[in-house]
Amino acid sequence: MHVVLLEPEIPPNTGSVARLCAATLTTLHLIEPLGFKIDDKHLKRAGLDYWEFVDLHVHKSWAEFRRQFDSQKLLYFSKKATRSYTAARYQEDDFLVFGPETRGLPQALLDKYPERCYLIPMMGTGVRSLNLSNAVSIVLYEALRQLGKT
Repeated sequence: MHVVLLEPEIPPNTGSVARLCAATLTTLHLIEPLGFKIDDKHLKRAGLDYWEFVDLHVHKSWAEFRRQFDSQKLLYFSKKATRSYTAARYQEDDFLVFGPETRGLPQALLDKYPERCYLIPMMGTGVRSLNLSNAVSIVLYEALRQLGKT
């Protein structure tokens, strides 16, 4: 399983996702540009001392990342999608792709692959989005549950 953060902006969110990846033996991919330096103290603090246990890959761009991996394995998560994350049938080598905190995934990407786009339903009407690290946790643990790893 892989978690992909496209252009993450907030260091503590990325640090929390890194800790989650270390705990679940999940590979983490960060797609530049990042909204912080990889040695940012807030990033390190959120990841605690678990960074050495993270299988981390940093990619220079979305295009570079896409050249390396099969597009059929990419699943996209956005509040703009129409199907619940629980409707996905996860596989071991899937890539769970999340967009930047303030913008989410580009609409063009969602339009190109609607059959691979999912959302986390929110019942509250006053909330625009979930915290990125919370969203990754929800989806990743559902994927691991389906794979019999929890």
